[in-house]
Amino acid sequence: MTRHLLTLRDAALAAALLGLLLLVALRLDGDEDEKEAVSGPFQVIDGDTLSAGGDRLRLAGIDAPELAQTCTTAEGGAWDCGTAARAALAARVGGMDVTCSGRARDRYHRLLVDCLGKQGSINRQLVADGFAVAFGDYARDEAKARQARRGIWAGAFDRPRDWRSVHGARAQNSPLDEAWNWLASRFGGVGP
Repeated sequence: MTRHLLTLRDAALAAALLGLLLLVALRLDGDEDEKEAVSGPFQVIDGDTLSAGGDRLRLAGIDAPELAQTCTTAEGGAWDCGTAARAALAARVGGMDVTCSGRARDRYHRLLVDCLGKQGSINRQLVADGFAVAFGDYARDEAKARQARRGIWAGAFDRPRDWRSVHGARAQNSPLDEAWNWLASRFGGVGP
């Protein structure tokens, strides 16, 4: 191909990509009023899943150990990190003024939520205390928890997604689904 045709091809590809991004942004663009808000009482299912009024809620941006998952302490002993993650979430939503809100649903039809209590973001707190790994916004909190060796970072563990793939639990969203869910939760779209 000639240089001119290559330049035209590159420009056409860039325009197509830009158009696709614009369509995605328009689809995801929504008003803050469209957020669905849920207040307790909450039933804690596991370290990143709640139930309220018959609706399942999945804390957005985090992935906590599965309920049956065990982790290893720094000394090499096993501890029930999945049960500990569930207890950590229960301590933050039980008997407190907590509101969860979200716009998008994941492929299991759970509302992807950010939960706020008197101490701020519960999603962030779980990551910062070492009871969940981060997706997206909470990477700094995860790095601090890892450096301080809090919670699951005190010893060895399988990332929850990896643990589910080995143990046959319901699979976590793929990284592409997680990226879509993150975008949807920010811009009001609906998950895949």
